[in-house]
Amino acid sequence: MTVVHTFTQLHDEPIDHNGSLGWPLIGETPDFLRAGQNGEPHKFIRERMDKHDSRVFKTSLLGEPMAVFCGQETSSCLATRISWSPLVTATGDEAKRMRRMLMTFLNPDALRSYVERMEIVTQQHISTHWDGSRTKSLLYYNRVNYKGKEEVRVFPIVKLYTFELACRLFTSIDDPSHISKLAAQFNVFLKGVIDLPINLPGTTFYHAMRAANAIREELQVIATQRRVDLEEKKASPKQDLLSHLLATADASGKFLTEMEIIDNILLLLFAGHDTTRSAITLLMRYLGDLPQVYEKVLKEQIDIAMSKEPGELLQWEDIQKMRYSWSVVSEVMRLSPPASGAFREALTDITYAGYTIPRGWKLYWSTGSTQRDQTFFQNPEEFDASRFEGAGPTSYSYVPFGGGPRMCPGQEFARLQILVFLHNMVKRFRWDLLIPDENFGYNPMLAPSKGLPIRLRPHKFEA
Repeated sequence: MTVVHTFTQLHDEPIDHNGSLGWPLIGETPDFLRAGQNGEPHKFIRERMDKHDSRVFKTSLLGEPMAVFCGQETSSCLATRISWSPLVTATGDEAKRMRRMLMTFLNPDALRSYVERMEIVTQQHISTHWDGSRTKSLLYYNRVNYKGKEEVRVFPIVKLYTFELACRLFTSIDDPSHISKLAAQFNVFLKGVIDLPINLPGTTFYHAMRAANAIREELQVIATQRRVDLEEKKASPKQDLLSHLLATADASGKFLTEMEIIDNILLLLFAGHDTTRSAITLLMRYLGDLPQVYEKVLKEQIDIAMSKEPGELLQWEDIQKMRYSWSVVSEVMRLSPPASGAFREALTDITYAGYTIPRGWKLYWSTGSTQRDQTFFQNPEEFDASRFEGAGPTSYSYVPFGGGPRMCPGQEFARLQILVFLHNMVKRFRWDLLIPDENFGYNPMLAPSKGLPIRLRPHKFEA
């Protein structure tokens, strides 16, 4: 007879073989956040896997009882959960409807038309914020004084790039002061995304919720005006994601509500800005630390640049040639995933690995513990871009974008953004890490504690 353990039967127990709910109210949140701040959330998971169960165990995080899933088998059924996003919290036909509408803007065929525009923004950004001979307007906090020399900090500059690009492509916001205003609100919001959900004045969570509402109000003003411009033919339905969602109905003729549009743009601004910022910063760190990998990336990118006419912009076909470069990016995200894991909620009682998990419990699945599983990755702690050659890793063992039907709809957008940036950076610069052992921690995305200061060394190459 198979014994099915029910987590709810153990709520009053401080610790048992299925896990621990930790302290009253706060649970094991301090240990979880501390591990994340040290850049090692997988260690928090691994310690409890070894102690309780390697497949699933219980804990309490962020004020919620939670089942933590471990490994490749659970990847296909869990995706990021952010409470204010209809795209993520919608279920069934409603979720499929919204996803289909977004994918008509974010699929590879649609993204073809954005490559040139993306490279123009990227080239302008690099000339303004990275090229020392031209950066009269560079914000002071993006530079550091290290051992008597002025150097750049990667993380805050990349933050400007990813947020500006997302604003331009999703909403056509291109006024620097407008972008700065939204960016300031996003900074407040991001600090409270993963924090104790105590919505009282003065708490981080409270300020984050107020910032999210302020961003919504700003986007609503833009959406209202855009609807008028579309009706008066002053804007094109194809100019950006906002116009697309306002002007496009689903197969049944139903349009998204204005609030659904605003919330999904808010989600994509977050996903298209913060996770990509983390991935690009990590890529800069690994390339600075692994010169032999940098040289192979450089060769691939120079070959592509030399195949083009002077001044000719990248095309979709050029992106497809960046196979080794994308393998490097993939290995960076395997070893250092920008997001530590994914949250969901059990909508009904579910059974997994002999345990019943009650309706209403939160579910968490760890990216890091899955992607460092030696069952699927030989010598998992070593950097090896060749893991992604040929067929690549086993399905659901590599999941920085999630997996299954709720895989991140912006995966191709992120790939395009990262590779366009990489192409333009390595053509112009080599760089040295000034703090090679700098700590990276999750808050909520993986980020360097000192901003990743580097010394740039310009190339002589000109495409």
